[in-house]
Amino acid sequence: MAEADRGDSVEPEKQRLLNNHQEAHFTAGEVVRDIIIGVSDGLTVPFALAAGLSGANAPSSIVLTAGIAEVAAGAISMGLGGYLAAKSEADHYMRELKREQDEINTVPDTEAAEVAEILAEYGIEPHEYAPVVNALRKRPQAWLDFMMKFELGLEKPDPRRALHSAMTIAIAYILGGLVPLVPYMFIPRATEAVMASVVVTLIALFIFGYAKGYFTGNKPFKSALQTALIGAVASAAAFGMAKAVQST
Repeated sequence: MAEADRGDSVEPEKQRLLNNHQEAHFTAGEVVRDIIIGVSDGLTVPFALAAGLSGANAPSSIVLTAGIAEVAAGAISMGLGGYLAAKSEADHYMRELKREQDEINTVPDTEAAEVAEILAEYGIEPHEYAPVVNALRKRPQAWLDFMMKFELGLEKPDPRRALHSAMTIAIAYILGGLVPLVPYMFIPRATEAVMASVVVTLIALFIFGYAKGYFTGNKPFKSALQTALIGAVASAAAFGMAKAVQST
């Protein structure tokens, strides 16, 4: 609908240029963020748990049972956290939307002055922004959208965002959490399985870190090394603490 309205209001020549222009910007930031949250925690937390139990000489069956239970609980907890975070963001937007709409209705002159102030911050002169202010005053919905975006810096959230975020984080956590547990499914002795788990998980962390760096615009190789190092430190700490407790 927004694109259709834009097409009706933009000059034909400019519309042709817009139609021929392909944006190269990455627009799936929220999904990638959810995947990063889920996979990073899914890889490190069960990995550390399995390493700690292996350090306590627990059999692979116990490590696997505890690991799967942790993955299930972690996925539910992380998914719920993602849902509540996205829901809180949507609720905040609606509260601010209502407040801004009330201000436009009750103190329109003040809100118009705020529009002028915002445009002036971009170096637009009074004689240039005056027609824009007047045009917005004639279009209440466009005025409201302008204030939400440029005064408050808020974008309207997708109404399905909360559920999608919960599902994405939970699934990513499960996929990440199963990686360090796979060796325990095939190797009965936990002391042997933990070595295979370390190798498999560090490889997965390295690949995940590289992908994370690639999609977030950071240096992929540096991101891969950092992610693998964090996982290694977490597992080593858990393994060492289990050994220390066992020896006391």
